[in-house]
Amino acid sequence: MNFPSNLRYTKDHEWISLEGNVATIGITDFAQRELGDIVYVEVETIGKPLEAGAVFGTVEAVKTVSDLYLPVAGTITELNAALGSAPELVNNDPYNAGWMIKMTVNNPADVDALLDAAGYEAVVG
Repeated sequence: MNFPSNLRYTKDHEWISLEGNVATIGITDFAQRELGDIVYVEVETIGKPLEAGAVFGTVEAVKTVSDLYLPVAGTITELNAALGSAPELVNNDPYNAGWMIKMTVNNPADVDALLDAAGYEAVVG
């Protein structure tokens, strides 16, 4: 499995990359494999300030629906519009074209407290 070293990770299988105070978030390669074929991504929290750990949306696969959890506190500013017509991007390219949201982070230092690639790999075995 692929866990890029430039990203941070959560135990809930989300990844985050940070540029200034803007973060891009998606689900990991491990998560998309466990879920199977993604058919829909729903995010109804755009523009709402949320705390770390809050549910910001759901991802629907053929067999299940899973909640998506915000890795750090902030406000969601954008949903990846391409997922509306091509949710399979999450399966095919989870770390690039399959990103889910962008957000403004309240405290960029919070990202440093998340798991690095080695730490996440230890979580998923």
